[in-house]
Amino acid sequence: MRAAIYSLGFMLAFTSLATAQDPAMLNLHLRSRTGGMNAEAKSEIVEKKVVWDPLKTAFIVCDMWDAHWCQGAADRVVELAGPMNRMIGKARDKGCLIIHAPSSCMDFYKDSPARLIALSAPYSKPPIELSKLERWGTAWCYPDPQREPAIPIDDSDMGCDCAKKCAQGHPWKREIDTLKIDTGDALTDNGQETWNLLTAQGIDNVVLCGVHLNMCVLGRPFAIRQMVKLGKNVALVRDMTDTMYNHEMSPHVSHFEGTDLMIGHVERYWCPTFTSSDLTGDPPFRFKEDPRGK
Repeated sequence: MRAAIYSLGFMLAFTSLATAQDPAMLNLHLRSRTGGMNAEAKSEIVEKKVVWDPLKTAFIVCDMWDAHWCQGAADRVVELAGPMNRMIGKARDKGCLIIHAPSSCMDFYKDSPARLIALSAPYSKPPIELSKLERWGTAWCYPDPQREPAIPIDDSDMGCDCAKKCAQGHPWKREIDTLKIDTGDALTDNGQETWNLLTAQGIDNVVLCGVHLNMCVLGRPFAIRQMVKLGKNVALVRDMTDTMYNHEMSPHVSHFEGTDLMIGHVERYWCPTFTSSDLTGDPPFRFKEDPRGK
């Protein structure tokens, strides 16, 4: 268990005596893709095993809200939340920091211990300037044309895949309550606060899970693009995410194939991925409407 002492300031000290043979370590099977920005280069899957110290690892849960303007997206979050809660519970038990990041919901948690943990972390100057552009209630890291081409799915219609298109809005108020916010967890949607937490706790490795991969899991100030640019070892849990993608839009594949295309985009241009099986021992999660899981 993490030791945490909060008084006038924020102090956390961790000593890791674990070795690569210690079952308490994170033994991950990372998958990435070759090719980079070279359009002529064939992209091949590369897999490797790594061992990460859990005391130097944070899991960030992105925008797993209690509601969504798209009913299909909301239903998939409900379905995903149980398996995700099991995964982050395993990560927490190993000693990983869990950061809950339900964007634009901080007022709901203003007096909660997890929110106060994030606010109490001492300021740490990041190595680069954090993104200050705004989108959807937080700072936003837009696509970097020097690092990635256009994403492989057309989400210009905002991605509702329901037969009757849903009216857009902002119905969420908090994180879905299926996800447990435990003692020692933190709660923020702010890039500087996230950096403060990571620095204070000596975090080198950042794992992203949650929704939606083509939008918030890439663009939020605590998410993949920003964490990679800050120099962290970043990974995505590829069976613990979803996209906002309408199969009627290019490239005209199923919703779940669209998600797989986005995962491939992340693996080629941003960071490797692994499945929740590495922590839970269960088969990788698949949505019940994904016919490939049958």
